[in-house]
Amino acid sequence: MLKTLKIPTSDLCIGMYISGLDRPWLETPFITQGFLIERPEDIRDLQKYCESVYIDSRRSALPGTVVRRESTPLARPAEPPKRPRPQQDADQGSAKKLRDRPRIPLSHIFLGRTLKAYRDDSAWEEEQPRAQRMLNTLIGDIDDIFENVSAGAKLDVIKLRKSVEPLVDSISRNPDACLWVSRLKDHDQYTYHHALSAAMWAVSLGRQLGLPRRDLRSLAMGCMLMDIGMLRVDRSLLQAERKLTEEETAAVAQHVNHGLDILKECGILNKDVIDIVAHHHERFDGSGYPAGLSRDQIPPFARIAAIVDSYDAITSTRSYAKPISPSDAIKFLYGLRDQDFQAELVEAFIQAVGIYPAGTLVELSSGEVGVVVAEYRTRRLRPKVMLLLDEQKNRLPTAQVIDLQEFAAASGGAPLTIKTSLEPLAYGLDLARVSGL
Repeated sequence: MLKTLKIPTSDLCIGMYISGLDRPWLETPFITQGFLIERPEDIRDLQKYCESVYIDSRRSALPGTVVRRESTPLARPAEPPKRPRPQQDADQGSAKKLRDRPRIPLSHIFLGRTLKAYRDDSAWEEEQPRAQRMLNTLIGDIDDIFENVSAGAKLDVIKLRKSVEPLVDSISRNPDACLWVSRLKDHDQYTYHHALSAAMWAVSLGRQLGLPRRDLRSLAMGCMLMDIGMLRVDRSLLQAERKLTEEETAAVAQHVNHGLDILKECGILNKDVIDIVAHHHERFDGSGYPAGLSRDQIPPFARIAAIVDSYDAITSTRSYAKPISPSDAIKFLYGLRDQDFQAELVEAFIQAVGIYPAGTLVELSSGEVGVVVAEYRTRRLRPKVMLLLDEQKNRLPTAQVIDLQEFAAASGGAPLTIKTSLEPLAYGLDLARVSGL
C-alpha cells in the first residue's frame, strides 16, 4: 500500500495529512512541517500557495481516501532546487530519522505547567508608545545593574525583578511593538544589548507556547542573566577579532560558572533562572557544554534559552562576525532542529517571530526597500512594511507604511511582495539613526 503520495491541491479533502509541499515550507504561511487538514480554509490556503502536495496515508484521518492513479509515491518530499539551507542534514539516514520522529506535545515538554493561548489585547499602534517608554527605562536599568556587577557589587535582584515586569506586560499584550522598538535602539555594549534582546525573544516564545505569566518572568530574568558571567571574563578575549586558542576558548566558557557564582552571591533561588544560566550552551544532540547534556536531560527553559541566544547572536553585530538577516537566521535554526535545538521549540519560535520579524530590512518586488513593522506573526509573508528607499534605492523624504496584505500593483500587475530580506545596515540604513521611525 502506498504511504506517501503526491496529489494536486485540487484533489485535497479534510482529513488528509500533509507531509510535504512543492516548495520550501518557510516560504509559505504554514507554520509547522506536517499538519492535518481540518477545515475548508486549510484547503484554500494550500491551493493558494501550492499546485501539488504530498500526503501521508498512515497519518491521515481518512485511510481509505482515493487519490488519482497518476499520483507518484516518493520516499521523501522533493527538495527545492534552489536556495539551499545554511546547513543540510548530515545524511539521508539522519534526515529520515528526523522526519519520522513523532512530535512531542508541548504539554509533555512542560510537565506540571498549564499552557494557555494568549491573545493580542492591544493594537500595534496602541502598544508602540508604551513599549517605547518601557524600553527606555529598562535599558537604563540594565546598564546600572550590569555596571554595578562589573564593578564588583552584588546583583540587584529586586531592581531586576521590577524591571522585567513592564517587559512581560508589553509582550503579553502584543509582542510586535516591543520587538519593533527594540530593533531601533542603539547600544554600544553587546553584552547588555544581547541580554535585553534575548529576554524579549524568550518571552515572545514563552507567550507562543502558552506558558504562565510567572514563567514568562523567569524566562526574562534568566535570559537577561545567562551571560552575566561574561563580566568576569577578560574583555580582550570577548573583543578579539581572531580565532581564540584552545585555552582562551576554555576561559570564555567559564562564564557559565562565573554566572552561577553571581546568582549564588545575590541569593537567587529560582530554579528556572539557574537552569538557564547553567545550561544555555547545552545542545539537543549532546554536543554542547559544560556537561554535554542531551534531549530531556536539558531543562526545558534552557532549551528555550539556547534558541534565543543563538538567534540573537547571529543577527547582531559582534567583533568577530557580521550579522545575518533574520530570515536567514530562521532558516539556520530550522536546519539545526533536533541537532542543536529541539524541533518542537524551533517550530514554536518560528511561529512567535515569523519569517520577517519586526525590524527586518526587506527589498520588495518593486525594488523598494523598507523595514517590517507589524503583523509579522499571523501574516508571515505579507506584513506591514515602512518604506525607506525608492526603486532606485534613493532615500524617501518621509517614511511610508504600506500593508502588503492589501497593497497590489496597478491593474493587471502582480501583487507587491517581499523579494528578499536584507542584512542589517544594508544600503547604509542604520535603523537607530533613521529619522521618522
